[in-house]
Amino acid sequence: MLRSVILAAARSSKIERLVGTAPVSRSLVRRYVAGETTAEAVATTRALAADGLLATLDYLGEDTVVVEQADATRDEYLNLLAALKGEGLSKAAEVSVKLSALGQRIDAELAYDRAREICTAAADAGTTVTVDMEDHTVTDSTLEIVQRLRGEFEHTGAVLQAYLRRTEDDCKSLAVADSRIRLCKGAYKEPESVAYQKGLDVDRSYVRCINALMAGDGYPMLATHDPRLIEIGIDRARWYDRGKDSFEFQMLYGIRTSEQLRLAAEGYRMRVYVPYGDQWYGYLMRRMAERPANLAVFLRSLWTKS
Repeated sequence: MLRSVILAAARSSKIERLVGTAPVSRSLVRRYVAGETTAEAVATTRALAADGLLATLDYLGEDTVVVEQADATRDEYLNLLAALKGEGLSKAAEVSVKLSALGQRIDAELAYDRAREICTAAADAGTTVTVDMEDHTVTDSTLEIVQRLRGEFEHTGAVLQAYLRRTEDDCKSLAVADSRIRLCKGAYKEPESVAYQKGLDVDRSYVRCINALMAGDGYPMLATHDPRLIEIGIDRARWYDRGKDSFEFQMLYGIRTSEQLRLAAEGYRMRVYVPYGDQWYGYLMRRMAERPANLAVFLRSLWTKS
């Protein structure tokens, strides 16, 4: 119930205005968002790399219906990749891209063209791109575009969401040589016809998907903060005789930082999902929905002066 309320709030422009004008502590937003500028994103990447952590950078924004905004998003990624290359951080960071931010809901072909430009810049910088997944209505379109991109940029990553009923089969079919698959639980409100509604069912699906990815020939990227699922991931990697460099864990910036450092210290590849930009509201609300315990921290901060 609480998750549904939070996700509804994420779509409310009235609540967004309230939150945006409330005396929200800047330190709260900075806990989850690296900043608003390219320079701040690069500085965060540099700090993470110094701690032995990898990064994937997400310029916030989605559901673009204006071509000019889609072009501006593409341009920001091109600037970001040039900055990472210039700072010698390409080996420590990749970028995560939402196709809807590149105009997918306007024209899928235009989104593909812009994504291809970003992949070209990433290859020039010596890094890769992971295409984020959004709600189930664009799953097929997104995977089709990823497959097209992989024809030219074979390490382009895809994201699969364990709460969708189809995902175990998708994991089996996509876990091929050179593929990079990020497995997350999912953060959108979906109908029961396509998605599991109970947390336990989602967790069970996540475990089945771990098995499918570890049994395949690709590179699994396990995006979870759940201690049980992390340990299961480690156990399944051992079962399938995978080395620590043949998969990775991923966590969100600002969440379970000590666990991120622990895993990195133990020799696991640990990548931090780093969002930046001024479109932080929808992202932050989905993070609350994924982990409602975060809501208490957020609400307390609404009435705390900066």
